Amino acid sequence: MIKQVRGKILEVETNGVVLDIGGWGVFVHMATPPLAADGDEVTLRTYMCIKQDGIELYGFADAADLVLFTLLLSVSGVGPKTALSILTRAPRIALEQAIATRDTTYLTRVAGLSKKAAEKIGVELSEKIVVSGEGANGSGSATDAEVFDTLVALGYTEREARKALAAIPLHIEGTDARLKAALSNGRG
Repeated sequence: MIKQVRGKILEVETNGVVLDIGGWGVFVHMATPPLAADGDEVTLRTYMCIKQDGIELYGFADAADLVLFTLLLSVSGVGPKTALSILTRAPRIALEQAIATRDTTYLTRVAGLSKKAAEKIGVELSEKIVVSGEGANGSGSATDAEVFDTLVALGYTEREARKALAAIPLHIEGTDARLKAALSNGRG
């Protein structure tokens, strides 16, 4: 198993990066590619998936993202691409809060899951996720759900609203502040 890679960024793509690792150009799928330029060296924690048609690497700059990713994979019916897609659509802390509190509204609206999938993830993972620190009372997911609804009411597509929410820095709190940050990011 490949648990970690370090290499120079050859190219940043929308769904990952190509790293120069020992002369090999290795593509690593990522929810949020690192904020680094081509040529910068990065270290990523990885999850290696061996499939019938090849080997895929999923990379994470933050070890906590990898932990949530592997927890999502433990739910039957959730594969690596689905788990990565969930992490792409919402901040990890808000996802953890929504899963821990079984907030299916957040998981369906913001994370884009079907109601059945959201319920299944909530039931199977709610007791496995420990939410600590910022917004542990679940208000973060309620705030983001409200911001999401407001963005959609303002004409954003659901996809644009999810992307705008994912781009909001985690230190910004409160509905108004998070909405303002989402609007300032534009529609991408």
